[in-house]
Amino acid sequence: MTTVSIIGNGNMGTAIGGIVAAGGNTVEFVGRDGAEPITGDIVILAVPYPALAGILDERREQLAGKVVVDITNPLDFETFDSLVVPADGSAAAELAAKLPESRVLKAFNTNFAATLAARTVGDAHPTTVLVAGDDELAKQSLIDVVRAGGVNAVDAGSLARARELESVGFLQLTLAVQEKVGWNAGVALVA
Repeated sequence: MTTVSIIGNGNMGTAIGGIVAAGGNTVEFVGRDGAEPITGDIVILAVPYPALAGILDERREQLAGKVVVDITNPLDFETFDSLVVPADGSAAAELAAKLPESRVLKAFNTNFAATLAARTVGDAHPTTVLVAGDDELAKQSLIDVVRAGGVNAVDAGSLARARELESVGFLQLTLAVQEKVGWNAGVALVA
């Protein structure tokens, strides 16, 4: 059994927590402020991109040695017209540089909370969580937790692939905000 600590208890944090619990793993929700200790081996940062800096200020030492999962989409939320990270980088790469003692993964940013909770995209396609990272064991541990919870998960490659995942997340968000797709829609992998 794995313990997963989730920072953020909004729609995404709650949906991810439901998957963790459904798989028989332990989920704990902890605040951003560092008042509660992090006990999980996997820590999911289920917060908006601008909140990452404050979490690092408060919890950097507690994240050392942990698998840290970045679910953010680093877009300009005022204009919804661009990502706010360099064209050759990603929020996950920035996070990994600031947490050299952690094993950083990118996951869940291409999923909406509704597709995680329902375990389907639209009406028929199974939800798939794409996981990118440089540590194979870390990726496999997250993939195992997600699959145990009834959701498909696929290794999307190295952490360098986070940039493409963030672009997909950006596209999905802009389409949903413009009401061109619903919040139960998204990218589905169909074999």
